Parts: sequence; C-alpha cells; structure tokens
Amino acid sequence: MRVPTGAVRPTALLLASVLAAATLTGCTLLELTRDCEGTAARLEELAALGILGSRPDGATPARGFEEVDAGCWADSGEVVVHAERVYAFPGTRVEVAAHYRKAAARDGWEPDGAAGPDGLCFVRDGMALWVVPLTAESLMEDGLGGRSHSATGAGYSIGVETHVDGGSEAGC
Repeated sequence: MRVPTGAVRPTALLLASVLAAATLTGCTLLELTRDCEGTAARLEELAALGILGSRPDGATPARGFEEVDAGCWADSGEVVVHAERVYAFPGTRVEVAAHYRKAAARDGWEPDGAAGPDGLCFVRDGMALWVVPLTAESLMEDGLGGRSHSATGAGYSIGVETHVDGGSEAGC
C-alpha cells in the first residue's frame, strides 16, 4: 500500500521537531506531558502547614487574601505545588523578619544560603519557604494593583513550594 507523501511530510516534520526539542531541552517525551493531575493531596498538605498561619502580633490577612492561595504549575516537565498567605502588618519589616526567623527555626526550617543576607528563605524536607515584603510595584507585577490591601505598614506574603515526582530540589 502506498501512503500519499502529503500525509507523511507533516507527520515526519512534527516527529522531527518533537525529537529536536527533547534533545535540546534534555526532556523526554514523558516529562513534557507531566502536569498537575494528582497533586490535590500535596496541595492540601502544603496549605495546612502551620508556618503559613504564623504571624507577628497585629498582622491580619490582607483584605481579598483571607484564605491560603494554593496551586500547581507545570513547565518543561517540572511540576511544582505552592501555597501562600498575604498579610497586612502595621509594624516594620524588621519585626516581620524577626518573627519568621524564630518561627521557622522552631518549626525545623533552616536558612537557605542562596537567599542572600537580607533574604527570608528557608528549606526543609525538599520544600522552600519564603517571606517577601509587598510593594506597590510587586502587586502591579502580579496583576494585583487594584486589589484591596494595606497601604501602610509592612504588607508581606509568606509561601512554600515543592517540586513533585522527584523534580529539582526546592530552594531560593
């Protein structure tokens, strides 16, 4: 049986493109198809971590961010789950940093040396934990410029992430 060449060329071109992409990126076809399916239990586990509910006296969940925001993303075979809280705090960034350094140590998190001297990033059991001050610029970058949040004090987010299925080690 003869196959029309018009059907073979697009198929051959597609196959060659997929193989070239896999070779250049170091990804296998299986890795390219991985997604967030089956990560619900891990998302719940991250969202329930006590450190996300720990906060300095006076800190409150920012308006519009009352719940833990948990999700998953997949890119080039990497599957990452994350959970995050956003707080408004009438105090200073120094007070926020002092609180989380103590809370993280008490909870078994270790400082990640890659975070730099002012960074608040910790690692534990293949997870990374970070505390990031919120600025008007960072809110705009995240598409949250119009969201209600504290305009005074030290608004910040605290989040945790981990790679799923033996992906890269989480870190800062």
